[in-house]
Amino acid sequence: MQAKETLFADLMQGRAQQFQVPLYQRTYSWTEKHLKQLWSDTLEQAELLESEEGKASSTHFLGSVVLAPSPQNEVTFPRWLVVDGQQRLTTLSLALAAIRDHVAATQPDEAERIDEEYLINKRKSGNDHLRLLPTQADRPQFAAHIRSSLTDQDTGSGVAIAYAFFRKKLVEADDPAAPQDVFRIEQAITSRLTLVAVTAERGDNVHRIFESLNNTGLKLSQADLLRNYLFMRLPTHGEHVYETYWLPLQDRLSNDELEQLMWLQLVLDGDDRVRRQDLYSAQQKRFEERKTGEREIEEYVKELHRHSALFRRLLHPEEEPDPAVRAALRRLDAWQAAVTYPALMLLFDRRERGEVDSSETARALAYIESFLVRRMICRVPVNNLNRIFQAVPGQLPLDVPVTEGLHRLLSSENRFWPDDTELRDKIRKAPFYQYGRWQQRKLVLQRLEESYEHPEPVDFAAAQLTIEHVMPQSPSDEWLRALSEEADSEETPEELHALFQHTLGNLTLTAVNAELSNHPFDRKQDLLRGSHLEMNRRIAATERWGVREILARADELADRAIALWPAPLRGVGRAERSRDWQLAHQVLAAFPHGTWTSYGDLAAFLGSGAQAVGNHLANTPGVANAYRVLTSEGKVSDGFRWATPQEAGSNDVRARLAADGVRFTATGAADPAQRLTADDLAALLAGTDDDRADGEDTAQDGTAGTPGEETRSERFFRQLAADDSPETVAAVRALFAHWESLGGWIGHGAGHVTTSAYLMLGEAGGPGRGIWPMTLYPGAGRGGTAEVVFQYLAAREPFTDRALRAEYLTRLNALDSVDIPEGRLELRPNIRLSLLEKDRNRELLTETLTWFRDRWEGRGTS
Repeated sequence: MQAKETLFADLMQGRAQQFQVPLYQRTYSWTEKHLKQLWSDTLEQAELLESEEGKASSTHFLGSVVLAPSPQNEVTFPRWLVVDGQQRLTTLSLALAAIRDHVAATQPDEAERIDEEYLINKRKSGNDHLRLLPTQADRPQFAAHIRSSLTDQDTGSGVAIAYAFFRKKLVEADDPAAPQDVFRIEQAITSRLTLVAVTAERGDNVHRIFESLNNTGLKLSQADLLRNYLFMRLPTHGEHVYETYWLPLQDRLSNDELEQLMWLQLVLDGDDRVRRQDLYSAQQKRFEERKTGEREIEEYVKELHRHSALFRRLLHPEEEPDPAVRAALRRLDAWQAAVTYPALMLLFDRRERGEVDSSETARALAYIESFLVRRMICRVPVNNLNRIFQAVPGQLPLDVPVTEGLHRLLSSENRFWPDDTELRDKIRKAPFYQYGRWQQRKLVLQRLEESYEHPEPVDFAAAQLTIEHVMPQSPSDEWLRALSEEADSEETPEELHALFQHTLGNLTLTAVNAELSNHPFDRKQDLLRGSHLEMNRRIAATERWGVREILARADELADRAIALWPAPLRGVGRAERSRDWQLAHQVLAAFPHGTWTSYGDLAAFLGSGAQAVGNHLANTPGVANAYRVLTSEGKVSDGFRWATPQEAGSNDVRARLAADGVRFTATGAADPAQRLTADDLAALLAGTDDDRADGEDTAQDGTAGTPGEETRSERFFRQLAADDSPETVAAVRALFAHWESLGGWIGHGAGHVTTSAYLMLGEAGGPGRGIWPMTLYPGAGRGGTAEVVFQYLAAREPFTDRALRAEYLTRLNALDSVDIPEGRLELRPNIRLSLLEKDRNRELLTETLTWFRDRWEGRGTS
């Protein structure tokens, strides 16, 4: 093998020759991002050519090209396989074709020169006429551009887009006063962009060369490697297999989807342990262990082709012809249930083979949906779902039809499919709003509404519905007075509110969240009474709204949920119901230094009762941080006792709390600023994705919709002004202007009841795509707040470094009246926006945000 530095001109010019892109290579895939970078590099080199100094300066290194002798090689007409580098060669050829066509009308001789030097073999015909021969998928488009026969071009193909890009850029760069500029661009492309050409000898293993490139930072996908392997194993049937099966397969699926299908094929073949990142090596091993020949490889590709049509229905449910199956697929797609694909592919494969009909397929899909929905409502962790569904093809019982077998398999021990009793209990008590993804919560409520079978059903696809708390999350004094009528001597209205605010019985769907807000119930009744949703009409028909009404509605919804989502089979083997206490142990172990919680808070988080929590902690040895659960006043409970003598002998409770950073007030109560509420406990285990809003996508200002509509920015400031002073509103506007001057942008949530504002850095389009130091919220009756997102920063560079987050905390605490405890460094504490009315506070916060921007921009440079 030989390697040398070369130029595009040296590679392409000279005698007639051809560079062939093999079948196994991916299609042309450079995007505008790559094209812009190449164009920028080219213009830089073209400008250098204008100066004497530039003529002697260094060239720009573009990358490598790996070549190997083609099996069709001839002495008089050399042919080379492009093992790697086809994206670069194709792009440069298209750029030169664009230059040729740009000057063709005014300087036809120059256009002919470019054609013959770089693009065509003048005296050859057919495919041999092209100096670069792409894969079959790209060949018609590429040939049309090289031959200037563009009548039937596909303007959406990557080749056409790249050609159009260069034509546009050449027009932009064209200066009538300096017509030579276009030829300087040509010279920069052909003589200033250097390549390293690696040429293999005839005896070298080209497949191994291509495979080894996966370790050089070129990031070849598993599908790329496996495609290479397959067509290297098809020396005589490759062209037929490629055109008959592979091209249609490639048209149906993206490269990522194709890789996913290849992995599913392995799983369907019984390999339930293989990881997707190990797809290539696992499939290669299977082929080599079975001594697979060319015929078997062709059958494998043929089977991939067949399965691709089935897989597309999972990705695009609208392509499924049966209405019941299509509806079930749409729900699973809305649930984002890609984890179920192994089971779904098995079902669709069996249906195509005639082993199950569409009605049985729909019933099987109902079992899968129920399995997911019941587990979410009952807050079963999702971390074993991959293993459960990946094992379905290999573990499905063979002695019963596939639908019954799936029902039995998912009902078996350690699958944790909740039964009717557990489902009913969790609908009554569990904080539904704090578990699962927002679209999953919304889908559950949508399905419950559909179960009423209203004669004029709502078009959920068109309706902009979000989840509304009937009893609001921020209750007014009027709401708390109503709750006090139901509170007994051992619980406060606030504790009752924490227990029931997020339960399913208190939630509904509405398009008028902004109007409902935290108004008294009689005002909400008037608005809900005119709703098209049956569940809202029923709420409006209730005289009052409190704990009794929430529980009664929960029971009604539980009856509907049990009818909607089938139960597991009895007697298959159930696991012990200890998950709630495991959740309690998990959240207690995650307590940050300097924090505590109350029995009521922990009970609300679990959907349990405070007394049950106290009994469990008192009688269960070894529960981490159990002593950090106090009364709502921050005192050690009179009934508290250590679970074992060893624990009791270790320390006084107050001393242990102090050692853990818990401060005490003059009255001997734990500092309320260090208390973790039920919402804080949920946040501790929620991970680092910003999924608080009910379907609220985040967009930049001005993206609200048609002219005349209120923008999200306008809605945010309208809501802010409803609760805060003009001085606070003006301070927030100044803060936003400062942030934008730093290079940031303001993203707004789509919610109506509370339209959030994110201070964003990085790529526009949503919080998950960049970084944001805080999120601002209007007060909904209690004054606006800035949520400091320490929890999310912990997963984003450079703030994965806890010391940087601690410095951020220290800087914020320098503001007057801000004292965020260290224990909230793992959470999302709030500060009042009204603090920004003070000049010194505004100054300190803008300095802090500038510091934040500088730390982010300097990431990875130290």
